[in-house]
Amino acid sequence: MKKILYSGAEAHLYLEKDRLVKERISKGYRHEFIDNAKRKYPTRKEFKILLKGKKIGMDVPEVFEVDDKEMKVVMEFVKGDLLKETLDNYSKKKREEVCKKIGIQVAKMHDNQIIHGDLTTSNMILKEEKVFFIDFGLGFISHKIEDKAVDLHLLRQAMESKHFKYENNFELVLKGYKKSSNFKETLERLEKVEQRGRYKRKA
Repeated sequence: MKKILYSGAEAHLYLEKDRLVKERISKGYRHEFIDNAKRKYPTRKEFKILLKGKKIGMDVPEVFEVDDKEMKVVMEFVKGDLLKETLDNYSKKKREEVCKKIGIQVAKMHDNQIIHGDLTTSNMILKEEKVFFIDFGLGFISHKIEDKAVDLHLLRQAMESKHFKYENNFELVLKGYKKSSNFKETLERLEKVEQRGRYKRKA
């Protein structure tokens, strides 16, 4: 019996024997060949990124299998605090520690060329004082500083919109991100990314 946890436009998430299954949905309006390709590639990509993340010591769900026929990834179900809902409720000390841990995780991820693609607190879970990153469905591998800067830009936007109560959250994240070997270069590019965003809004 499937226990559906989330049903989105691209995938269903459900529990099966205490493991989380992410199954990509078939779209009936697409040609079968195209449909399979659009489901198979991101399924395998997410599986490989999670494997790499675990290998480099990131706190990500353990992956157990990938099924190319059912288009699903079976992984560990990480049960903890979804930071989108809980970050603002922590004590000042704990909130600051968690934000720095987020930055450390992002630094490790970027130094190993992993781009999350949807870096928000909706995809972060605090479990046993570790910040787990989840949902790499939009993730990819890239050496480009631009892609890393855009990842940080998304996180800043998430912090400012969802956690505006504390203005220093993102600055605390950057304290942790200083561990990145490309910290200075990425921060300089982040400034340019945000300047482009401001210019577009004015236009």
